Amino acid sequence: MALQKVKGNLERMFDKNLTDLVRGIRNNKQEGESKYIAQCLEEIKQELRQYNLSVKANAVAKLNYLQMLGYDISWAGFNVIEVMSSTKFTEKRIGYLAASQSFHQDTEVLMLATNMIRKDLSSTSMYEAGLTLSSLSCFLSPDLARDLANDVMSLLTSTKPYLRKKGVLLLYKVFLRYPEALRPAFPRLKEKLEDPDPGVQSAAVNVICELARKNPKNYLSLAPTFFKLMTSSTNNWMLIKIIKLFGALTPLEPRLGKKLIEPLTNLIHSTSAMSLLYECINTVIAVLISISTGMPNHAASIQLCVQKLRILIEDSDQNLKYLGLLAMSKILKTNPKSVSGHKDLIMGCLDDADESIRLRALDLLSGMVSKKNLMEIVKKLMTHMAKAEGTTYRDELLGKIIQICSQNDYQYISNFEWYVSVLVELSQMEGGGGGHGKILAQQMMDVAIRVQAIRPFATQQMALLIDNSAVILSRGRRNSSAEVLYAAGWVVGEFCTHLTDPGDTLQSLLRGLMPSLPPHIQAVYIQNTLKLYTQCEISEEVEKIMMAKLEQLVGSSDLEVQERSSATLHLLKYMHRQKEKGELEVVAEEIKNYFSGELNPVAPKAQKKVPVPEGLDLDAWINQPEEESSDEEADSLGGQVFVRDEPDTYKKRNVPEPTEEELLASRTTRLQNQTANPHYLRDTPKVSPARSRGSAGEIPVQAIDLDVPLHIPGLANTDSYFNLSETNGQEKKKSRKKKKSKKNPEPSSEEEESGPNVFVSQNIDMPEGASLSDVGSDGGDDDDPHRALGNIVLDDILDAPQVTVGKKSKKKKKSDSADLIGAEFGGEKSPDLVEHKVHKKKKSKKSSKIVTNGEADLLGLASEVTNGVSKEEFIVIGQSENLKVELESSSCNISDNTLTCSISITNIGSRKISNVKFSPTNNPTPVQTLLTKSLKPGASKSKSVKVDLEEGGVKSVSITACLSCEGLADLCCQIQLPFSTWLTAVDMDSESFAEILIGGQLAFMQAKQLTAASLSFPSVISKLVHNLKLVEVECQGNTASLFGQTCDGSRLAFLVKIVEGGGVSLEGRGEDKLLLAGILDQAEQLIGVA
Repeated sequence: MALQKVKGNLERMFDKNLTDLVRGIRNNKQEGESKYIAQCLEEIKQELRQYNLSVKANAVAKLNYLQMLGYDISWAGFNVIEVMSSTKFTEKRIGYLAASQSFHQDTEVLMLATNMIRKDLSSTSMYEAGLTLSSLSCFLSPDLARDLANDVMSLLTSTKPYLRKKGVLLLYKVFLRYPEALRPAFPRLKEKLEDPDPGVQSAAVNVICELARKNPKNYLSLAPTFFKLMTSSTNNWMLIKIIKLFGALTPLEPRLGKKLIEPLTNLIHSTSAMSLLYECINTVIAVLISISTGMPNHAASIQLCVQKLRILIEDSDQNLKYLGLLAMSKILKTNPKSVSGHKDLIMGCLDDADESIRLRALDLLSGMVSKKNLMEIVKKLMTHMAKAEGTTYRDELLGKIIQICSQNDYQYISNFEWYVSVLVELSQMEGGGGGHGKILAQQMMDVAIRVQAIRPFATQQMALLIDNSAVILSRGRRNSSAEVLYAAGWVVGEFCTHLTDPGDTLQSLLRGLMPSLPPHIQAVYIQNTLKLYTQCEISEEVEKIMMAKLEQLVGSSDLEVQERSSATLHLLKYMHRQKEKGELEVVAEEIKNYFSGELNPVAPKAQKKVPVPEGLDLDAWINQPEEESSDEEADSLGGQVFVRDEPDTYKKRNVPEPTEEELLASRTTRLQNQTANPHYLRDTPKVSPARSRGSAGEIPVQAIDLDVPLHIPGLANTDSYFNLSETNGQEKKKSRKKKKSKKNPEPSSEEEESGPNVFVSQNIDMPEGASLSDVGSDGGDDDDPHRALGNIVLDDILDAPQVTVGKKSKKKKKSDSADLIGAEFGGEKSPDLVEHKVHKKKKSKKSSKIVTNGEADLLGLASEVTNGVSKEEFIVIGQSENLKVELESSSCNISDNTLTCSISITNIGSRKISNVKFSPTNNPTPVQTLLTKSLKPGASKSKSVKVDLEEGGVKSVSITACLSCEGLADLCCQIQLPFSTWLTAVDMDSESFAEILIGGQLAFMQAKQLTAASLSFPSVISKLVHNLKLVEVECQGNTASLFGQTCDGSRLAFLVKIVEGGGVSLEGRGEDKLLLAGILDQAEQLIGVA
């Protein structure tokens, strides 16, 4: 064996190292690189079979390089673990590097490395432990996280800051892979926030801020610690993390925001780091949004943020400019006036070379729109659209114009004639292609339907468009003219009563009804010619033209055009026959009734809400498809499967020669397509003005004689409306000056409008019985790594422990707490909490008092306490204008058929109450109990009362009582006792529990499926045991056995386990069926509340 090792070592002297591998790959770049690498892989496999660990380390180092080139090295996983186990740090480093590159959480050989990694984590060399921590974060699996969580947590107490910092950072990966480790590890992680080393402190802040992304409420009690770090730290990156966390915590605790404004404002004034400045502004915006109702004087902070953001927008750095616009859009949502003053700056961003900045500026402009400046902004956007480059940006401009005008059911439009003119102009601009053509058509139709006052004007404008459809369709640009004709045809037909001359419009429709139109527009034209035909008297010549057009379209390839043209043609022929008989008036009146009636828009989700009739299967075939047989097809081809010999009759095809008219039409179509195609490269003549070197002044200007004018006469122009609004604005300014001179109050700018308000109909059609809202399910992202962490509640861990102190220590504790929090978060109470005054009882000087944590109380995190009992444990059993009666649920106890409970009464009236007595009404031996002799307004008092119960056990779950006092009417109270009141705590071991189950005495069985998304399994068991007075017999993994027994000996047994999907299954057996059902229902309510 020794000779074999020596021989192997001599042979390995000539092995290639990593440098040789890299040099060889570079030398073989041009020819045979893959062949060379394949040869090297064979040599590496030979090296991995050697006994010498240094040779294996050299081979793994070369594999690391090949893995970076894209080669798979997963086959060498076991060899990598061998090198990781080396005692030499240089070799161990190579192994861990290979593991971090090639291993992942599903790697099978990781199960072999658990003990080795645990050993390396406890190494005396901090570099070996640090190397293990760094690499472990790359391939940590759920099993490794579970097995190594304690070892990682032990490193948090290391004397070396290097290891503490890496351990804190690795804990985040441990929590992601094994969320159950968060609860036991969090107290130690919380301690690291006050670590003396700034690196460890920064790492702890990073981890907690990442954890707070999913459930920030868990970390609200850490706000004082983070506040102290924010005001004392100079680390910009740590400040950014803390400020981000405060932005998430402020909506949960509004009082926190009031204390954050001042330090954040100081940071905005003092910092030169743009990243920190941006985060401070973001958090200030979030703070002001959450406390906008409780902090009226925040205009200065908003103005400061806007001024700083203006500096970012004016910066030459495109990234800062984009961030400035992004933050400005957040301020715009709550303070539009502050942003509207910088409208010129934002308009200037529309000329920026970066398209993303232009789009962000567009979003800002859309939020700055009001009735006063709508026309101005739209005019600027349309001017900008006329000279903008890039189809995507032009389409975005067009869509934004439509969006800001139509938002909130045309909220900001006071002159709808202007808006119709805008839509007409947009349809003639380049850049209205794609889906925006349909949007323009929908807007034209929607405005005509919803705004009744605009119908005469809109109908006349649409008639002009149809009359000049040749001008629109002849434009050789990418536009939405055809879609506009769809809307124009529909509007003039639906609202033809507003037309001045329906006959001329009908003739215009017939002239425009050409086969070159898109089929869906042809169908609309056909339908609306019939509407116009019924509204006017036309000559026989026009009727013949109409029939000729329809006969031509009957042979269309589009089914809808065929159907509409055929139906209309037959209807015209029928009416013509009736006209010859002299009965045309009756038929014409019936057809008019056919098109009468008001149309409403259809709701966007109306089709989804149409109920499917019973017995209708939408996925079933209407006609079963014919079965295809490949054998029959092959036989029919006579064996000619791949090459088919055609008969002579098909080989000689008679192709007709095109006529001169067809050739001319084809040539004209080709030239039009070339003109309309922006990608077609046209040839420049040799002798042309473009090639001449003369000056521009020497170029002659030649008049162009056009058959049709470029401008359609009669169409309204938006400039006229804009000039009119400016004139009205100047007149209003003059009138305001006059009013001001007369010392009259000046009207606010919000009340000013650029025209009269117009009624906009909001009626929509929905299926019968369907509502407008459609609730969608949001299941969340299943791949979110923080999803499991959001279900873990840390309230019981973060709640401060109760400390019993003497009189002197109580004062000291109180003063310390006031010093720490009073200076940071103030002593005011949360507006969400209602103070519950408690009647103070006299106590001896020697008695101790429970002191709660001042930080938690001041932030509103601790639940309100009354006489040491949580406010949540009080149940209101009766209330009047003067009294409120509450039952302390945890005090209910039954012994010897007697109920003992604590009753609390509160004077909610305005005068003093005397001699308050409590007496049960359904008690066999009623006994009055004096609760208090006097009770001042706002005061409360609790007293224990006893009530004798009827025979019958748990069947008497409701007790009626009467509360009487001097000078007031009696108050009736209803006490609903939970079934768990009859249970008593008893000892039970696993053997006795098994005997009870086997004995068959528990005859009744029932089960419940509970949802405990926010609780871990131990927390579920703890709540069931504590609140239902059950006993935990045994707990193994995700299964537990519970036992309960009533005071009269009736027994219950429960099996609790985790089921698929995260739910909890609770199976119960008992001797009393009613008791078992009641306890299960109570458990369901308890877990649901959690």
